[in-house]
Amino acid sequence: MPTREEKYETFRALHERPGIFVIPNPWNAGSAKILTALGFEALATTSAGYAFSAGSVDSTAVLTRDGVLANAKEIVEATHLPVSADLQDGFGHAPEVCAETIRRAAEVGLAGGSIEDATGDENDPIYQLDLAVERVAAAAKAAHDSHFVLTARAENFLHGRSDLKDTIRRLQSFAEAGADVLYAPGLPSLEAIKEVCASVSKPVNVLMGLKGATYSVDQIASTGAKRISVGGALARAALGAFVRAAREINDERTFTFAAEAISHAEVTAYMANTWPPGSR
Repeated sequence: MPTREEKYETFRALHERPGIFVIPNPWNAGSAKILTALGFEALATTSAGYAFSAGSVDSTAVLTRDGVLANAKEIVEATHLPVSADLQDGFGHAPEVCAETIRRAAEVGLAGGSIEDATGDENDPIYQLDLAVERVAAAAKAAHDSHFVLTARAENFLHGRSDLKDTIRRLQSFAEAGADVLYAPGLPSLEAIKEVCASVSKPVNVLMGLKGATYSVDQIASTGAKRISVGGALARAALGAFVRAAREINDERTFTFAAEAISHAEVTAYMANTWPPGSR
């Protein structure tokens, strides 16, 4: 198993090499093992996936730093890959709280993580720019001291604020404050993604898996983006299959869903780190 420092170096190198990479989002140790076996190069946690698995909603008012970091630690320990964490708003408004969250994230073995500018307050959902930048700056200092790749998120488009100019201004300010990667989830088009990438000097993460237009990896690569994540989409896909199967049992009184289910033997091979069969 690589050391955390080695995972950090690997993760940083992924952002520095030519081309794009996909960083899918497991929600627990088992899903992390499967994604590792399938050949991905890095993983990222999902606050939504974790919340759903814990019987909760994806909300900064509900999820705790201890809970999120414990889930991240389980994922880190299940894979040799570098893992980046969804650290929501840093679990506090104050810049020093964001910095402490980064330090604690590094301590559980994470190679990177994200801090967003969403407040968790529906009446005032986005931090004022000055405070948002101060939070990123504090997180960035802690990240660089800890050898940790910091992603800064501008959340306008997830909160009904379709303002691309302000989003770009925020990302540019976050880059100047020391963020290593920039991320604006929910951008509405390839043209918007391309404009963001052309406007900043740091690697850009693009979110896929939301309802709406679906772009290929090659299409996103053509915009200049560096990496693609899917947030809670894989967890929702798994829960979608679960709900469809349960509804079939309850409503139709049949069990045809089993024909599409992954085999017990294949799941066992993933969990035992023997996929493909015979690899050990």
